[in-house]
Amino acid sequence: MKIIFAGTPEFAATALAALLKTSHEIIAVYTQPDRKAGRGQKLTPSPVKQLALEHNIPVYQPLHFKASTEEGLAAQQELAALGADVMVVAAYGLILPQAVLDTPKYGCLNIHGSLLPRWRGAAPIQRAIATGDDETGITIMQMAAGLDTGDMMYKTYCPIASEDTSATLHDKLAAQGATAICAVLESEETLQKYLAEREVQDESLTVYAHKLVKSEARIDWSMNAVQVDRNIRAFNPWPVAFIQLDENNALRVWNSIISSQSKVNAQAG
Repeated sequence: MKIIFAGTPEFAATALAALLKTSHEIIAVYTQPDRKAGRGQKLTPSPVKQLALEHNIPVYQPLHFKASTEEGLAAQQELAALGADVMVVAAYGLILPQAVLDTPKYGCLNIHGSLLPRWRGAAPIQRAIATGDDETGITIMQMAAGLDTGDMMYKTYCPIASEDTSATLHDKLAAQGATAICAVLESEETLQKYLAEREVQDESLTVYAHKLVKSEARIDWSMNAVQVDRNIRAFNPWPVAFIQLDENNALRVWNSIISSQSKVNAQAG
């Protein structure tokens, strides 16, 4: 099949790398515009763009797909002209209007890092750890206009270890996501099967994984040790938990161990 791939960070690049090993034709890659990064603030391509260029795949980097603007309408028309059978989306970072979702023959499939409808939104990995979930996973869904509201086609499951950080869990789920999308796209017949058997999400079970903000990472010593530990692991590698020492100085905390001592009433510090 002819596939358009849309994604930006390493999570998405892992899936693209897996698809490149299949017999499918990746006819185009969509990714966010290059961003300034590092001390030199040099414009840097996304991991997905770097991988696409290594394989001589055409790369498109529109700012948006809003049909209300000449630029957005042109981006929609450009995508439609590619004639894709399906579009795979993983942590792309741009909103896709219904016109784009309807363009490929089989629509757009999303690789989401949670067991939907739990943890819809931008930070499913971090929220799962911070909340103390025992398990998470990957959901492949057919995209709809709402935020992660599409019908579910395929799930994989991943236990969350007591020592998992967002970094380690990210890597586990990225690998699972790559395997999952390849399973769904094993053949056109396989894709048709999963589309026919897709499941509507139960709205009553919806939980949102709101975007992280740096202020959340400040350690609140009124919390118990278990919650502090969860937050430290959830905010690794970003925004990184910290202790505010004074107005101008903070100590970053990358990991923690809960004491096995029975005394739990000791004051922080």
